[in-house]
Amino acid sequence: MNEGRPQDPAAPAVFVKTYGCQMNVRDSEAVLHRFLLRGYRIARSEEEADVILLNTCSVRDMAEEKACGKMAALRARKRLHPGLILGFLGCMAQRRGAELLRQFPEADLVLGTQKFHEAPNLVERIRASRTASAARSSGEPLRILDVEAEAGSQNQIRDHLPFSRKASAFVSIMQGCNMRCAFCIVPVTRGPERARPMEEIEREVRALADQGVREVTLLGQIVNLYGRREFPTVRGRSPFVQLLERICSVPGIARVRFTSPHPIGFRDDLIAALRDLPALCEHVHLPVQSGSDRILRAMGRGYTRSRYLGLVDRIRAAVPEATLTTDIIVGFPGEEERDFAQTRALVEEVQFDQAFIFRYSPRPGTSAAALGAQVGEEEKRRRNQELLALQDEIALRKAKRLLGREVEILVEGESRKSPHRFQGRTRGNHLVLVRAEERWRGELLPVRLVETTGHTFYAEPVLAEEPAS
Repeated sequence: MNEGRPQDPAAPAVFVKTYGCQMNVRDSEAVLHRFLLRGYRIARSEEEADVILLNTCSVRDMAEEKACGKMAALRARKRLHPGLILGFLGCMAQRRGAELLRQFPEADLVLGTQKFHEAPNLVERIRASRTASAARSSGEPLRILDVEAEAGSQNQIRDHLPFSRKASAFVSIMQGCNMRCAFCIVPVTRGPERARPMEEIEREVRALADQGVREVTLLGQIVNLYGRREFPTVRGRSPFVQLLERICSVPGIARVRFTSPHPIGFRDDLIAALRDLPALCEHVHLPVQSGSDRILRAMGRGYTRSRYLGLVDRIRAAVPEATLTTDIIVGFPGEEERDFAQTRALVEEVQFDQAFIFRYSPRPGTSAAALGAQVGEEEKRRRNQELLALQDEIALRKAKRLLGREVEILVEGESRKSPHRFQGRTRGNHLVLVRAEERWRGELLPVRLVETTGHTFYAEPVLAEEPAS
């Protein structure tokens, strides 16, 4: 992660590479802000960095493998530049701790999820120890491990880079999770559920609006359970809905999103908010994980297939234009072909706009990792591909129905694949590409959808006619 503005070229440079979810992206930005306050500059690449930190993910084994592979690849660079400081941050650092220092002797720092705000201080300690060791020409280099819990750590992820020029921003409203789903490592890596005060969140959003941000996405592991232990329900409105009302009323914020909710706790007050709050976008990411009651029970999800489908019906009845996306795991231990068939049938019935489909990955420390009847990798791969093909068909069919429609997008900036196009998203979270014109950056732009791949739309701007001279 890097951001560009004139910075002191003599200052030490830090580079943060982020793996995983939006919460990790948000955490990395907060870490970089802390380094700026300590006089560092943000490196444009690993090659110019004096400090390289890997902000890691533990949700799936592949995410950990990528981070470990990157650290191993950095060994050669450290041999050439012995003063380079390398570190692990985040979920994998929290889970594996001292093991990472043993496995990677080139790593100087392992910092857990409740200590992000300490990263600059600890890096400075490491740099100072090296200077002292060099002066003495002796001594082992200082290496630091800190994965301890810290009260109030959820309130530390609040600062944003002051020069990012972003039209949208992530806002962390809580940390941790108490649900204990059988497949999920997050309660171990992020700790118990902890909410930030509503007033602090609102102040953060107001400051973002003052910087030109038009859209915020509220982040929480189970975002709709925000504040359920800290704040009371008021007139039938949960703390999360109360927070949504406050954020949707902030001047300058045109759009509000949230991710990810859980079907448990997704009640009528939240459905009413989706219907009634103009700034709240008509997009719900609602993880289902499986369409089989037997597997849902083994996962510890706390709802049944019929309850999930009933929730979908209530959302669509209240907000007919809502887009619905989901997460699905195939190959959970004990999943038989009949269970997979029920998941496939649920996908066909719901007609999701998008689905993120994952092969089950055993995570040490979760109850599912100890279960028997693990599904073979080849079978997991087959089920994954079959479900992906089905969802791609559904997405393309639904997307084609939108062609010719006029929609509003928030123009985010350059497309990742083409410098000649800008990308933006509809209120329903569809990705849309338009030709690049600087005057549209950060603006809400009406466009007409003219082409689609099923996952990406191409559009032409709908511009007001110039007045006749």
